[in-house]
Amino acid sequence: MARPFLTATALLGTLTLVPLATQAMAAADSSTYREFDQFLDVFNRIKADYVDKVDDQKLIKGAIAGMLASLDPHSSYMDALDYDNLKIQTEGNYGGLGLTVSMEDGAVKVIAPQEDTPAARAGVKAGDYITHIDGKLIYGESLDDAIGLMRGKPGTKITLGLVRPGRDKPLDVTMIREVIVQKPVKWEVRGDVGYININTFSENTGADTRAAIMGIDKSLGHRPLGYVVDLRNNGGGLLTQAIAVGDAFLDHGEIVSQRGREKSDIERYYAKAGDDAHGLPVVVLTDAGTASASEIVAGALQDHHRALIMGERTFGKGSVQTLLPLGPDSALRLTTARYYTPSGRSVQEGGIAPDIAVPQISDPDYKTRPVFREADLRRHLINEVKADNAVLEEDVKDDPRFTMTADQLKKQGIPDFQLYYALKTIARLGGPTQVAAATKPIVDPTAAKPATK
Repeated sequence: MARPFLTATALLGTLTLVPLATQAMAAADSSTYREFDQFLDVFNRIKADYVDKVDDQKLIKGAIAGMLASLDPHSSYMDALDYDNLKIQTEGNYGGLGLTVSMEDGAVKVIAPQEDTPAARAGVKAGDYITHIDGKLIYGESLDDAIGLMRGKPGTKITLGLVRPGRDKPLDVTMIREVIVQKPVKWEVRGDVGYININTFSENTGADTRAAIMGIDKSLGHRPLGYVVDLRNNGGGLLTQAIAVGDAFLDHGEIVSQRGREKSDIERYYAKAGDDAHGLPVVVLTDAGTASASEIVAGALQDHHRALIMGERTFGKGSVQTLLPLGPDSALRLTTARYYTPSGRSVQEGGIAPDIAVPQISDPDYKTRPVFREADLRRHLINEVKADNAVLEEDVKDDPRFTMTADQLKKQGIPDFQLYYALKTIARLGGPTQVAAATKPIVDPTAAKPATK
């Protein structure tokens, strides 16, 4: 949903050309001029008196970035490098580590590691702070500089210094850069259950999800008992692809609506006729890293009673960003709307509470590791109607059903307890199946298989 963008010149022109301005409008006009005068005064003082000579472009870019940072955590100014980074996230491949990061108070913070990448295999976790790259302190440097240092030629070694909340000492993790291939959907068969892992919402995620459903049917030679759709640590992506994935499991009804500044500014998106999953049981796995587009899918399937949401409460990002070009080499990433699930609820701040709360007890640190969500971000949008999070993390940490330790699970061959629990649930919903299949490692079925001798 593109919105018109007014430059400062156009804005002032609009104000001065109103022929019959009221006293209130005139006062606002005068106030705006005073603020611009103050800005120019600061700009000129810096140019004249700052200890080092400062480039005009750097000052203007900094002023724009500061203005957007005062709005919310997701609005930002994008230069050519930023825009290239965004395109890579949605459509390209690159040499690097497979990390989604952000800047917080001068520190680089990990949003999520992409599955089956060097960062994920090295044990980097959401919420970690990257303080050093190859021994160099990066605190206070720009996010672009940090990303540039982490990317590089595949096959080269890199060491990250991490600070992890809840741990007393910093961590050093060493890994080898790889070609990070954006492969948004992986699937396989577990017993008689189809497992679909969606790790991002890039330009082909909807089509790949439909292909996964067909691939599972073909692999089994018949339809499965049901599907487990894994949205854990999926930080979101394209709205169009969230709608396409929701449509794959729905045959009617609203998937999501987005609402702008005015009450009349509402767009609704609906499912087309035909459920690719043929009404079979669906369990959607979520955690604190399930955000934005992932929450659209989870919210739609939950509201239509099409799926059981299982795992942990989601991140709670209920806003839509629009990319507004400012010229050939820059753009504005601006929050232009909030989105709502089919029942009319906003997940902003509160996220989506699971229907069945299941902690990830395969993680030995799950009880002590702090959880990072939208509500923890500075200047996040406020949700006027608080979500009813009936199931809280504290409620399940002492649940007697989840008392096994990570070591005990490992001895039983269960590396992923949430997935194991989801497969057992599908088995109960759809009939008997081989739940022991949950214990085997997840393998990408499209990967090349070793030749047999």
